Amino acid sequence: MSLSFDNAVVNARILERMNPFWQRMFLTVGVIIAVFGMRVLFPLLIVGVTAKLNPVEAVQLALAKGPIDEPGTYAYVLHQAHPQIAAFGGIFLLMIFLDFMFEDRELKWLHWFEAPLAKIGRMNGASLVVGLFALGLIGQLSGPDLQGSVLMAGIFGMVTYFLVQGLGDLFDTGEEEDDAEAPGQASAARTRPATAVQVAGKAAFMLFLYLEVIDASFSFDGVIGAFAITSDPIIIALGLGLIGAMFVRSLTVYLVRQGTLDEFEYLDHGAHWAIGALAVILLITIRTEVSEVITGLIGVVFIGAAFLGSLLRNRRKALEPEHARTA
Repeated sequence: MSLSFDNAVVNARILERMNPFWQRMFLTVGVIIAVFGMRVLFPLLIVGVTAKLNPVEAVQLALAKGPIDEPGTYAYVLHQAHPQIAAFGGIFLLMIFLDFMFEDRELKWLHWFEAPLAKIGRMNGASLVVGLFALGLIGQLSGPDLQGSVLMAGIFGMVTYFLVQGLGDLFDTGEEEDDAEAPGQASAARTRPATAVQVAGKAAFMLFLYLEVIDASFSFDGVIGAFAITSDPIIIALGLGLIGAMFVRSLTVYLVRQGTLDEFEYLDHGAHWAIGALAVILLITIRTEVSEVITGLIGVVFIGAAFLGSLLRNRRKALEPEHARTA
């Protein structure tokens, strides 16, 4: 659940732009995809492809359990595929972080760091340049045995991000034109307050896909890291899927319905800083193990700090004279 806090905040900001029908789709079809798709079927698929097993044999291998350091076990085979999974998910999450930080928004949380990033973002393609540099660096550090597969997985992660973003902006632009808004506002629409018009149709469908891809990227580290706790696929599926996925969706809906993101304005920033930290951790774990304690708590630390920062900001605003707040 600790890995779900930052995901819930990001999901909520996107979900509040979708009409009630697509919000229900997120809670129904989205849960099926999250629980059975990413937490159960995806690991089985990875093991089946890596070990060249059919679906029945992959399930049998999973139920046989076995430690992660014993060659041929389900946990071992899945762990061997971790570099490619981490490269894909790490680059995808890194692009989300960079696009958010490179946008010059009026409200800044860590102003001393976010202000310079906003200046860098004025350069066209800044996030792409930084993302490609990070991918090249991690490919070089991954070693000759993993370099090719890591680079290819990272490229697929970047292509997936730009494809989903591009399609979402394409359909989103059409919706905004109907509302007499400029097409150039499409990229900023993902982070504006809940007062925006809720989208439907193709635009909502693309936002739904975007949500599912983000959820999948957040799942990668948990699926692999869970084997440090247990090798029982049933417990992993229950913990990551049934409980974890339901928790993040319940928290997401709560944030949307309570208007929490608008009340505590730094939560968006904290969530994206957590995303950036998780992206870096995923990329580091391609060659170096990182404690699950760090991975599990990093999101809570950033979200908690952003929440406290928001409380202090709200208290300062409440103490300001009325004319200063309206100026």
